[in-house]
Amino acid sequence: MRLLLIEDDEKLCDSLSFYLERQGFTVDICHDGEEGLLLIQEQAHDLILLDRMLPSLDGASVLKKARAGQIHTPVILLTALGEVNDRIEGLNCGADDYMVKPFDFDELTARIHCISRRPSRWEGSERLSFGDITYDVLLHELSGNGKKFVLSKREGDLIEIFLRNPGQSLPRPLILSRVWGPDAPVEEGNLDNYIHFIRRRLRAVSSRVTLRTIRGIGYCLEDAHK
Repeated sequence: MRLLLIEDDEKLCDSLSFYLERQGFTVDICHDGEEGLLLIQEQAHDLILLDRMLPSLDGASVLKKARAGQIHTPVILLTALGEVNDRIEGLNCGADDYMVKPFDFDELTARIHCISRRPSRWEGSERLSFGDITYDVLLHELSGNGKKFVLSKREGDLIEIFLRNPGQSLPRPLILSRVWGPDAPVEEGNLDNYIHFIRRRLRAVSSRVTLRTIRGIGYCLEDAHK
């Protein structure tokens, strides 16, 4: 499980990341609000630990902007503000949980595991649409122009990340991390194979939507009519 820790207290970052990595997590660290928002927008993490007080952009603003951008990655707010109104405000900003400093590392780990057991917002009966195609996340069914095609689990995970980020150039490492997992022993050639499969599925439903190769970066889902 890959975590993003956005915290300006470098001493706390060092001790907390050391502890979490010993628990089996992969931890990326950021000390700045604006930089943290950019990392959140990459959607490369399974959960975010977000400090409330940050330089350049405070944690509440970071969270509001992320949620406004339809980013649903679970967030635990870490803060010294422990009044009831502070907790309510943090949860209303879109946090999934709230921990007041100083907190017990074991309790934080338990809360991370608790959130990870909840049904993922990346799953369910959602229908994602772009251009002339629609993808049913629950049924793994791609449809368009009166045609339907059931995708494999891997194909479905791949088309889903593109449909949630249409028109954006997605780097290969990000795609591999989100679809195969950050620690999966996968060869990059596997991604090329599945990109080929997705292109075939798009042709199978006679879609005008294409997966364009961005040389040296990755891929981008585009509507040929735009």
